[in-house]
Amino acid sequence: MATYITADCINCGACEPECPNDAISEGDEIYVIDPELCTECVGFYDHEACQAVCPVECCLPDPKHAEEEALLLERALRLHPDDDVLKGRASQDVYPSRFRK
Repeated sequence: MATYITADCINCGACEPECPNDAISEGDEIYVIDPELCTECVGFYDHEACQAVCPVECCLPDPKHAEEEALLLERALRLHPDDDVLKGRASQDVYPSRFRK
């Protein structure tokens, strides 16, 4: 997982519905990101959707756990095996990604 939610989270829930992978859920005190589901929105957006809507900017890249774009795309394809649009974009190498800005 290359994105995590810091302790600055105000538990507003704005990030949860934005995640294309349902990777974000309410934790005991703050929202959390499931590392097995997070793709940093690669394949879906050219930005991390959770970061874009967070009012306190607590959805941040984890410098201790960087992941490459190829791995994140592979995970997105595995999580969405029936998404023909995603598969088509991936096969043509024209998918949205924050790495391609």
